[in-house]
Amino acid sequence: MASRVYLTRLVGLTVYDPDGDTVGKVRDVVLTLRSDSSPARVIGLVVEISRGRQSFVPIGQMSSVDTHSLRLTTSTVSVRRFEQRPHELLAMAQLLDRQVTVKESGKHAVLVDVAMEQSRAKDWLIRKVAVRERTSRLGRGHVVQLDWDEVTGIMQVSGKQETASILEELEDQRAADVAARIRDLPEGRRQEVAEALDDDRLADVLEELPDDDQREILARLDDERAADVLSEMDPDDAADLLGDLPDGERERLLGLMEPDEATPVRQLLSYGDDTAGGVMTSQPVILHPDTTIAEALAHVRRQEISPALASQVYVTRPPSTTPTGRFLGVVHIQRLLREAPFEQVGAITDDDLDPLGPDTDLEEITRYFATYNLVAAPVVDDAGRLIGAVTVDDLLDHLLPDDWREIDG
Repeated sequence: MASRVYLTRLVGLTVYDPDGDTVGKVRDVVLTLRSDSSPARVIGLVVEISRGRQSFVPIGQMSSVDTHSLRLTTSTVSVRRFEQRPHELLAMAQLLDRQVTVKESGKHAVLVDVAMEQSRAKDWLIRKVAVRERTSRLGRGHVVQLDWDEVTGIMQVSGKQETASILEELEDQRAADVAARIRDLPEGRRQEVAEALDDDRLADVLEELPDDDQREILARLDDERAADVLSEMDPDDAADLLGDLPDGERERLLGLMEPDEATPVRQLLSYGDDTAGGVMTSQPVILHPDTTIAEALAHVRRQEISPALASQVYVTRPPSTTPTGRFLGVVHIQRLLREAPFEQVGAITDDDLDPLGPDTDLEEITRYFATYNLVAAPVVDDAGRLIGAVTVDDLLDHLLPDDWREIDG
């Protein structure tokens, strides 16, 4: 067992049971601060045992602790969702990035890591800290290691912490995993992290959060930032979020959005929640009949296109933005892959299936998808114009309980 372990090196490590089977991954470390300013005590780990479900594992259940692997003394782990108690502190979420002062120099610094060591009583205590001193020239100095009692300010709760450590941790994670991570942060810290994310990244994360969390984070942003984030969201997700807001607030935010971003959202808001118009996205892949197969494949390869939307392209007369010119049919990606690159999509367009209407209800949409084994379907208005497409993921979002993202399992 290692004699000194820096806590940032534990995050992301796999936890194994005595038989070598995977239990989960470490997401944070739970500490208790002591009122006499003596070193904080490590009491356990927050371990993600399945996506979105995090449990507390007491540090005493670890038979080995180092920066390569973590092994339990027991194969039994609590499956109850971790809930932070008032006297507890999360190292990654709440302690790191805290402003401190180096006693000897009097300089301000940022806490970037802490190290735990095991005492004779077998308790794990925070004995060492790593801080980055601030400099007037660049704003960032070298990282230095100090004893716990060589800095002050660790015990104080500052108004707003920096978020560099958490942002670094979340950088390469999927939006759904980031959403699950920040849901478990204390309320104030959650907002700090949300505000530090780029507009497009925050938009992706909001789409994966439960409705209540979406509204809470959006409400605490200033109006212009909120409008920018809404503009980065898929129009159907933005419409769902705005549809839950009071009329005055909704109109204020729509008014701050760019007109070309607000228009499709307004169109979606005009349909009932439980209809094809209310469920659809207004930005599927729309092509003219003279588009080549090579061009069509380039469109569906775009990173921002979801797998469901990439499963087929929609062929219409100009214009190619919704509501389009006359809807001609669809071309499935399997067909695109089988044809010569120079062929035109108009020659292979499938118009056999009747499209959905904007007022089609969810029950009928579900039967339609099941009957024809679809993952996406066009929505066409009475004038024969394509106004959007329903995807299976959006359909599931509306069929599942409102709180399905919050259910453990």
